[in-house]
Amino acid sequence: MTSDRLIEITHPDDPRIAEFRNIRERDLTGRDSRFIAEGTVVLRLLAGAHAAGGDFVAEKVLLLENRVSGLGDIIETFPADVPIYVAASEVLDGIVGFHLHRGVLALGRRTRDGGMNAFLDRIPKQALVLVGCGISNHDNIGSMFRNAAAFGADAVLLDESCCDPLYRKALRVSVGSILTLPYCRQGSGVELLAALAARGFAIWSLSPRGTVDIRDVPASERMALVVGTEGDGLPQSILSAFGSVRIPQAPGLDSLNVATASGIALFEMAARSRRI
Repeated sequence: MTSDRLIEITHPDDPRIAEFRNIRERDLTGRDSRFIAEGTVVLRLLAGAHAAGGDFVAEKVLLLENRVSGLGDIIETFPADVPIYVAASEVLDGIVGFHLHRGVLALGRRTRDGGMNAFLDRIPKQALVLVGCGISNHDNIGSMFRNAAAFGADAVLLDESCCDPLYRKALRVSVGSILTLPYCRQGSGVELLAALAARGFAIWSLSPRGTVDIRDVPASERMALVVGTEGDGLPQSILSAFGSVRIPQAPGLDSLNVATASGIALFEMAARSRRI
C-alpha cells in the first residue's frame, strides 16, 4: 500500500470526517441507508461486499494511524475513490467522542433495500430463514444474525418494530454477518409470516409453551423459525396460527435469552435439513 492513499486528519472538526463525529450519541442508521462499521472483521467484510458489487458499499474509512500497517490488504481491496483517512489517537478520540481502542471505522451504505415480495422471491427453493418480531435490543439482533450465518440460514426477516440491524453495536456483535446475510426489515409480523406461508414455508414459532419439542420438528424443503421479544414473547395470534416449538429446559426458569434460544433452535433445524 502506498502512502499517497492515506489522508491525514489533524483536527476533530475536519468536515471530511463529519459522519464519524460523536458516534456514540448520534448513530447514522436510518439516514439515507448509511451506517458506521467498526472493527477489523466488519471492515474486511464491508470491503469484500463492496468489491463483489453486493448490497453494501463503503464511502470512506477512518483509521487510527498505528493500525494502518496491519490493514494494508483490506485497504487495497477498496477502490481508489473510497478515501482512507488516518488520525492520531487523541484526534480520533476527539472525533468519535470516546476512546476508540479498536481504531477502525468506516462509513457504509446499503445500496439495495427493495420491497418484501421481491426479497422473498429471491430466497432459494430449499431454504431456512429466521424471522424476528419486536426485537428491540441491538445485541440480540447482532447475535441472531451471527447464529443465522453460523447455521446456514438463507435470510433473516425482521418486522418493522425490530431495531435496525445496521446500528453500529448490532453490526459489531454480528461480527459482520449483517453484511453477508440477505435480510429484509418491513411490515408487521403477521404480514411477513403470511407471505412466507403463501410461498410454502413450514413456519415454527419459538415459545417456552410451544407444543412441539424442537428436536421433533420434521424437516421440510422450506422452513422458517420465528422468535419474539424477550419478556412478552410472540403474540398469541402468531402462536395459534402456526406451529409452535419449545426448547426443553430445567424447571424454575421462565425462558432463555432470545439470542441463545435462536441459536439452539437454528442448530436443530439446520441439522434436520442437513445444512450442517
